[in-house]
Amino acid sequence: MAQGAALPARPSVAVPVVPLRELVPWAVFAGVILLALLYLVGMDQGATSVFSGSMLHEFVHDGRHLLGFPCH
Repeated sequence: MAQGAALPARPSVAVPVVPLRELVPWAVFAGVILLALLYLVGMDQGATSVFSGSMLHEFVHDGRHLLGFPCH
């Protein structure tokens, strides 16, 4: 007759709770940075270009295609 072995109880892990008020500034900061990167990769070309020349365009050229932005 087989006997079942009791499994040891899993220790409870206390998950730190971060208040939403502390996360909001970081979320806004991350959003601004991501929008700036999205502009630089996807939109910085032609009449709305912030930087003159095509150096930025050539630097992020493959990333533009990866994200689905047309550039030709």
